[in-house]
Amino acid sequence: MKEATLKQIQFARIVPVVVIDDADVALDLADALLAAGLGVIEITFRTAAAAKAIETIASERPAMLVGAGTLLTGETVKAAADAGATFGLAPGLNARTVADAQGAGLDFAPGISTPSEIEHALALGCKLLKFFPAEQAGGANMLKALEGPYAHTGVQFIPTGGISAGNMNDYLSLKSVAAIGGSWFVDKKLIAARDWDAIERLTREALAIARAGA
Repeated sequence: MKEATLKQIQFARIVPVVVIDDADVALDLADALLAAGLGVIEITFRTAAAAKAIETIASERPAMLVGAGTLLTGETVKAAADAGATFGLAPGLNARTVADAQGAGLDFAPGISTPSEIEHALALGCKLLKFFPAEQAGGANMLKALEGPYAHTGVQFIPTGGISAGNMNDYLSLKSVAAIGGSWFVDKKLIAARDWDAIERLTREALAIARAGA
């Protein structure tokens, strides 16, 4: 992963994991996050609106670092790269998808939950990894245990899955955690209701918690 991309993610500390059904709301969502002080977003490829939403934000809001999530195939990797995503993530580790992302010039963080998967990812040249599903895979204690044998490699994690305002700093307190991924402040229902004020407020609150634990 390019150093500039990694630094932006580390600075943000929080990556909103977004499921978006209507690309027409993409700019309003991006504006709510930016107004709260958060300049990164992950739009998951779980809906048909993902590519258009990424394209819209990437072209119209250059201050926002745009990522694409749930990249499971070469087709979705290509769609994300063509739409203008700067980085991509996946819930699991697939060597072919990693190669596709590298070929497309897309910074990529595959998902892992075991030591063997970490070693496989490192062998493929990936040092920023998604720890998923974080809480179900052992939570912050599991990541702390993994730091022992792997911290010296320079590996960094974005834990995602079951993370909330109540436990986010358990993860952010670990040196190996670049940022956490969460969706409670960009809930699909809030987006559908176009409740941008609530999203901005919840995002501000999440960032305040992250700063307080720094």
